[in-house]
Amino acid sequence: MRLSLPVRSFLILVLVALSGAQAKDKYDEPLLRPIMLSEHPTDGTHSIYVKGQVVTTLRFEQPVDPTKTKMLGWEGRLEPLAVVRNKVILEPIRDLNKDEGIPLVVTLADGTEVPFLVRPPWREKDSGGWPPVLDQQVDVFKDRESYASMYAALKDALKKNDALTEENERFRKEENSIDHAYATLLANGQAKKTPFRFVASARPKDPDMEMVVEVYSGQGKAAAVIYLTNTGYGDTWEFADAFLTRDLTSYTKQPFALRMTRSEIAPGQSGAIAVVADKSAFEKDGQLVDLALQIFRADGNQQVMVRMDRTLVRQ
Repeated sequence: MRLSLPVRSFLILVLVALSGAQAKDKYDEPLLRPIMLSEHPTDGTHSIYVKGQVVTTLRFEQPVDPTKTKMLGWEGRLEPLAVVRNKVILEPIRDLNKDEGIPLVVTLADGTEVPFLVRPPWREKDSGGWPPVLDQQVDVFKDRESYASMYAALKDALKKNDALTEENERFRKEENSIDHAYATLLANGQAKKTPFRFVASARPKDPDMEMVVEVYSGQGKAAAVIYLTNTGYGDTWEFADAFLTRDLTSYTKQPFALRMTRSEIAPGQSGAIAVVADKSAFEKDGQLVDLALQIFRADGNQQVMVRMDRTLVRQ
């Protein structure tokens, strides 16, 4: 959807609320996850995170009794349950609503009953992170002392350690980044304290969100600020991710600095997202090229796309 834009509108093309455009590399990223039943003896029910038309497999250390493995209230939401030896196969027909939970009880050959709750992807905002958890295969271990169980736990611990190391390094770089400092000022409405010049603005239309998009030109840099006001009467708007790309289908990120005043915007609240990109992000084969800034919300859909024209970067 193209919008009528003000003077110098050739520098800012805005597309909004594209339900078909999703952050594929994160929102749909499958996960192989271990569950150690004996780790949490007081927490008997474990959640399994599924997505419509994506098969999720639960794998156990011993065979599953298909006659005593049941789901409740699955009709119209999942395909019939399938049990193959030591595996339980789940296939949602559609995405589950965020508040839906389908009880599942798996009974092992030795009579052990293992309860689960089948849910939509868990948005890790609750623990300060992203992307959401989406299970493709869940390995369930009853005996945490077995070799397979300990090996899976070690792999999981190493993966989490790598993620924390990467996150700490990112925080360290951001603390010393002048672009992140500029983005903080822009997000807080202090553009006059930055070296950027205002170039153009647009007001894209969205039934549940009032938006103002501004682009700025800088010496060897470019910037954009998206102001959001939740005018809906229902859900809180939640930020998922931002991409600065040359290709609108691969979502390969170019480097940029991002700051926001809040990641969740309740009805009636406002927030701002600011992005600063260095000249190097626009360079390809010795030439400057146009980029697209894409903002995604928590349901995986694109909220807004802003064209970042190469001419915003002053030489």
